[in-house]
Amino acid sequence: MARNTGAARSSSGNSGQPASAAAAAAAVAAAAAAANSKQKRSTRFNLSSKVMMDKWKTLIGCISLGIASFFGYVGYLETRVNTPFDNQKMVVNTGLDNPDLYWGSYRPLTYFGMKTRDPHSLVMGLMWYTPSSLGHGGQGIRHWCEQGDNLDGYGWTHHDGRSFGVQEIQDLPYELKTSFVKYPAGKQYGGDWTARISVRNTTRAWDKSISLIWYVALDERTNGHIKYVSDEKSPEPGVYGETQGLGEFQVRFHAMKGKILHKSYLSTVAPSLSKLKDTLFSHFRAFADKRGNRFIGLPGEIVFQNGLPSSNPEPNFIAIQITAEVDFTLDITYQSTSGFTLSESIPKPPTGRAYTESLQAKISEFDQRFEEKFQLKSRGYSLEEVRFARNALSNMLGGIGYFYGSSRVQSVHTKNPVPYWKAPLYTAVPSRSFFPRGFLWDEGFHGLLISSWDIDIELDIICHWFDLLNVEGWIPREQILGAEAMSKVPEEFVTQRNSNANPPTFFLTLRKLLTSHRKELSQEGRLATLERLYPRIQAWFNWYNTTQKGDLMGSYLWRGRNTTTQRELNPKSLSSGLDDYPRASHPTDRERHLDLRCWVALAASVMAELSTLLGKDDVKYYETASYLTDNEQLNRLHLAPYSEQYADWGLHTDQVMLKRPPAMAPQRGSHPSQQPEMVRVSMEQPTYQFVDTTFGYVNLFPLLLEQLNHDSPYLTKMLQDLRDPQQLWTKFGLRSLSKRSPLYMKRNTEHDPPYWRGPIWININFLAVRALQHYGKIEGPNAALAREIYTELRENLVRNIFRQYQKSGYLWEQYDDSTGEGKGCNPFTGWTATVVLLMAEQF
Repeated sequence: MARNTGAARSSSGNSGQPASAAAAAAAVAAAAAAANSKQKRSTRFNLSSKVMMDKWKTLIGCISLGIASFFGYVGYLETRVNTPFDNQKMVVNTGLDNPDLYWGSYRPLTYFGMKTRDPHSLVMGLMWYTPSSLGHGGQGIRHWCEQGDNLDGYGWTHHDGRSFGVQEIQDLPYELKTSFVKYPAGKQYGGDWTARISVRNTTRAWDKSISLIWYVALDERTNGHIKYVSDEKSPEPGVYGETQGLGEFQVRFHAMKGKILHKSYLSTVAPSLSKLKDTLFSHFRAFADKRGNRFIGLPGEIVFQNGLPSSNPEPNFIAIQITAEVDFTLDITYQSTSGFTLSESIPKPPTGRAYTESLQAKISEFDQRFEEKFQLKSRGYSLEEVRFARNALSNMLGGIGYFYGSSRVQSVHTKNPVPYWKAPLYTAVPSRSFFPRGFLWDEGFHGLLISSWDIDIELDIICHWFDLLNVEGWIPREQILGAEAMSKVPEEFVTQRNSNANPPTFFLTLRKLLTSHRKELSQEGRLATLERLYPRIQAWFNWYNTTQKGDLMGSYLWRGRNTTTQRELNPKSLSSGLDDYPRASHPTDRERHLDLRCWVALAASVMAELSTLLGKDDVKYYETASYLTDNEQLNRLHLAPYSEQYADWGLHTDQVMLKRPPAMAPQRGSHPSQQPEMVRVSMEQPTYQFVDTTFGYVNLFPLLLEQLNHDSPYLTKMLQDLRDPQQLWTKFGLRSLSKRSPLYMKRNTEHDPPYWRGPIWININFLAVRALQHYGKIEGPNAALAREIYTELRENLVRNIFRQYQKSGYLWEQYDDSTGEGKGCNPFTGWTATVVLLMAEQF
């Protein structure tokens, strides 16, 4: 209808003004409608553009946020390896908060040295040499404990870990005795002490003079100064100084016996604590007295280095040399002089007869306490055997050191190694000569003996170690802290990787504390220490239970085996502590390691007991322990069906050997090429299987950690195999690898002799004796055999370790499975010192 009306209007022509006005209005309306439509289209376009722009901005923002979050997370992962567990330190009584332990012989690397439990302590120590034996580069100067010095014996005969120590050193033709007694009462800064060095000629046939050097040195971060006051300037010559950790002090020298032939000193700048001997030797000079006798001595004040003025004119190293006729005795006194007015008389530490009397009183007190703790005399041991055991304990305690510094660590998230945080470590060391630093799995065994002597020292050691726990729950297995420690370690072993574990032997120590020392734990605030330790021990357990787990439930594997090496006959598992012990020949992530499963089971059991004691939630730990010690589950994963032995499982073949590739033919005119290094060759393809042609320490772990049922038929077989002379049994102890195993006493590379492939190790033998006693007490089918083997094995171990000590003067790292002779490094008064507990039957 509208169209018809419009048509009628259009046909009317110029019919008058009203029609024209209507047309104009219509045109305006049409134009307005068009404009409105265009505006709407423009608005819709503008809105659409704005939405699109907002979406792009949102997308870009999200991408930017994602990138930032990614890199932030990557940065977070990178920092976790060297981030402490929390800000609450386990060691609350540090430094002078514990004055009785402030000073000590905390430098096990040296034959005799003193320092404080201060991160930047000054250090003191002894060097000596015979003028006629002084050689090129300082050869003949004794300072650090070195196997290459070939001493006839050295070690502590008495040391209580707190207040005194006595040491004998056989450097033929001389016998040196070093001792010290601390006098902390009534003084600030840890009090005073006296040290004595006595030298006698045991042959009367060789040299009649010796040069003793006592030095005082500042760490590069020690806040303080030292100076030497000579005989000409003072009636009481010596080293005077002041540091932030010690206040004012004086070190004086008192010749008590013998004749001094020559005396000299050096006051200079040493580049590092690791370079003290080099610095000393570089300053030796020849002197002549009025009679024309020539002496090697020190030049006094040296303020130039290499012909140039020193950048630090203040000396950080003062050494006093006394050349004397033997026999000779020198007393050295350290006197703290802070906290006294000018009118007060400052007490002096005793020398001469007074010192002798105080030392004898300490020795008598020690001997009485030793018998009370271990009752060896009442058990019928001879005086020589008691002396041997006393020396073993004393060397463990005298080997406790105090270190400060940072480890070098690396994770999969860090491109290069990074420094751990700086921290102190109070710990025993396995060997003063070869391993003078902290080792995680050794320290758990050390703690078994130390806790029997002094539970508070052991708790202090545990607290120091757990202050090294990072936020992941990981503790580096080898602690190389400070310049002196670093100088003894090859570069390849310095970096610690947070994927690699070490046997959690502190759970052995904790179990002993919870069973044998439960009454002591309830006294003197010791439970409060365990309360503070608990979250860290919990995190440590969780780290093992998650990062070391295998691909099957209940399986575990040691990380860190080299999957690409061609040099090793059987790639080492350093993280297991058993190094070259044979595992699956071709490492993969599918391996199942029997010993690690047993360690985690032990840890879960101890966590359950500790949680119960402290009133914590213990259910999950009891459940984990129950699952991991369930013999049916253990059999499913680790019992080899044909040999009926517990074993590792992995990609393996026995058909491997080391072969030398053919040498490259030399080109004309060139020198003959060097022989290529031997490489591993596999004669057959490896397959996934139980590694049960190997029988040794690893196969014993269900027995060693007491996780087999007492009536298990597989325990019966294990006891029989253990007692077989063609397998592990010797009259000196249990060898580490069966004589029937393919790699028994085989080199792992052409340069690496067998280490855990036959020799007798005392830590594993200790666990075996302890486990045999345990099974011998539970009546059943295996009790009688366990008791029989227990008695014989314990006697064999004690007899051989004692005999080798009498023969050589040392405890050893390991013992030959054919002759019983000591092997490896010496003295090894780490876990070999647990022979004291074997003698006392304290497990």
